Amino acid sequence: MVNFLIITHGEFGAYLVEAAEEIVGKQGEGVRVVSISPRLSVDEITKRTRSLVDELYHEREGLVVITDMVGGTPTNVALPLVRDLKNISIVSGVNLYMLIAGFSRRKTGDRLDVVAAMLRDGQRSIQDVGQKLLSHVHSARKD
Repeated sequence: MVNFLIITHGEFGAYLVEAAEEIVGKQGEGVRVVSISPRLSVDEITKRTRSLVDELYHEREGLVVITDMVGGTPTNVALPLVRDLKNISIVSGVNLYMLIAGFSRRKTGDRLDVVAAMLRDGQRSIQDVGQKLLSHVHSARKD
């Protein structure tokens, strides 16, 4: 089973996990969240993150670290902690669809399959829905 460590600004990650679990079911073991707060020092955030990496990382199954944005504190804290580990992926730009894809596959797929599905489905979910709807409305009106 592929384990996930979700690191985000504020409670964003915790809320995403809650929403994803409502859709695909409770994940139980192997999913943890670090919420970055301005009330915490970088040292405290690093300690919490290191502790969870130690808990979740298994060389055979690997670990997927999921962050909210490239270049942000969550990614910057995670990178040095996992860079020397094997079978690690860091996926940034988390959205709900991406997390649902990961949760749906983490028990049956390997790390690379899970990450590929997360990237594909996460990117596919980013659309200008208004544009699509308006173009359909305008097309229907012309007919």
